[in-house]
Amino acid sequence: MASIKIQNLSVDMGCKVSGYIKVTNTELLLPITLISGKREGKNVLITGGIHNSEYVGIQAAIELADEINPEDICGNVIIMPLINRTGFENRTMSLTYEDNKNLNREFPGNKEGTLSERITYFIEKELFSISDYYIDLHCGDGYEDLIHYVYCQGKANDEIKYWSRKMAEAVNVDYIVESQSDKGGAYNYAGSIGLPGILLERGCMGKWSKEEVEADKRDVESVLSVLGVLDKENLLENNNAKFITNTIYENSKYTGCWYPNYKSGDFFKRGDILGTVKDYFGNTLDICTAKVDGVILYQTGSLSLLKDGPMIAYGELV
Repeated sequence: MASIKIQNLSVDMGCKVSGYIKVTNTELLLPITLISGKREGKNVLITGGIHNSEYVGIQAAIELADEINPEDICGNVIIMPLINRTGFENRTMSLTYEDNKNLNREFPGNKEGTLSERITYFIEKELFSISDYYIDLHCGDGYEDLIHYVYCQGKANDEIKYWSRKMAEAVNVDYIVESQSDKGGAYNYAGSIGLPGILLERGCMGKWSKEEVEADKRDVESVLSVLGVLDKENLLENNNAKFITNTIYENSKYTGCWYPNYKSGDFFKRGDILGTVKDYFGNTLDICTAKVDGVILYQTGSLSLLKDGPMIAYGELV
């Protein structure tokens, strides 16, 4: 008997299968790999490419799907390396090609909505519904300068928050950021419906490297090991990550040019000027001033800045 089945794909215990599944009410086919262990256990969902130019996570998921051995796992690992396939194939960065929407802002979706809404509805109904844990792989988008860090769920019940933080603590990064939202992201929404998850950030500016991909893979394997799904030794590393509970996200009030005074990972004090927004004649439109002492998690790394778009995000260090 098949241990797991999604649409036309099924896999027996101790086996692996790859193929495509169709997003409900669309013609869109998404790549997926089902890996079933020789022993019963939990189901772990791994996704990449919700933002289609965040290549580190996409490549890490592709390689994990090839490298994870069914004999080494208990339960099932479901890997979808490229959720925003049409965006990837049209290089639209954060947005779905057909409707210009950010998938990570569309949960729980709508089966009769735009393509983005149908994709997110499909993910919840067919993937979240059969999963026990969730790992979402991201990195800085084509315009984002970013340090390596991991998000855990902060707006969920105590058991979900416990497992989310336990997963995050298995990741080898300097910062664990506790999200204070139950929306605005696949992993946040997952937590709100009882699915423990994390979002891993590594890499930025539309680039990827073998070293970053290998680090992502080690982190995923470490999380799977902590969850009792992957049977491998010597995966865990000492993690002295700082825990951040207050994160400030600053969007731009203007379309114009962005001139940051710091880089991602830099420390600053409350009242420091983090950057300036100017028009095309060099006139100052806005000055971004730090509200707390903190560290820059990510910021716009391009000159171009869009009104209401991301400008800078930083965590308070206590």
